[in-house]
Amino acid sequence: MKNSEQLYKALSERILILDGAMGTMLQRYKFEEEDYRGERFKDWEHPVKGNNDLLSLTQPEAIEEVHKKYLEAGADILETNTFSGTTIAMADYHMEELVYELNYESAKIARKVCDEFTAQNPDKPRFVAGSIGPTNRTASLSPDVNDPGYRAITFDELRIAYKQQSEALLDGGSDILLVETIFDTLNAKAALFAIDEISEERGIKIPIMVSGTITDASGRTLSGQTAEAFLISVSHLNLLSVGFNCALGANQLTPYLL
Repeated sequence: MKNSEQLYKALSERILILDGAMGTMLQRYKFEEEDYRGERFKDWEHPVKGNNDLLSLTQPEAIEEVHKKYLEAGADILETNTFSGTTIAMADYHMEELVYELNYESAKIARKVCDEFTAQNPDKPRFVAGSIGPTNRTASLSPDVNDPGYRAITFDELRIAYKQQSEALLDGGSDILLVETIFDTLNAKAALFAIDEISEERGIKIPIMVSGTITDASGRTLSGQTAEAFLISVSHLNLLSVGFNCALGANQLTPYLL
């Protein structure tokens, strides 16, 4: 990958700052249903308000503006607007067919902004992290309390969905893939497996960041792992970083950092 050398060089010289949340920034725009739809999806048969990933197609200027604000604030790495960019999550809006385009275009927006800022200050290169969210399904837990053995999704279904998303994020210009807000490590393993497949097929080294989420004061993920167990579960891969995001505030997360 063309920017990998720059990325590792920058990491050897200084701490790189990741941007912040996209969703809360977009809430400030107070977009309504018609804003989400835009002209292209004005006749879509299903509600789409809340589908923030869709805004990369219908309100790209807003996505670009949020990215620029983070870079102006000092961020080195931008996350793409693709938290729900899998066929699994997009099924809520009946937009599974748009998944490749959503991820590709989102990565292109972030790439464009990063390149503009890098051109202005070549000594501070900016990088794109393709955001891969957890989906709204869990491979480890049953959604039915009366049937603990039931699963709403299989490992292979997750792998296929994550692979499609990852390929589009890379094609759109992502330097890094960020498997984030992991509440179920088995889901994350499907994503990591998919990324490893792409790496082998394309003959490239893909920098991977992993970020889990502690769901309550017990210090465990939703699927029951402690921070240490989570780290061990994903350490078989040569990861760029492992961390936590979401759910608890910074003060509550601090005790669980290793």
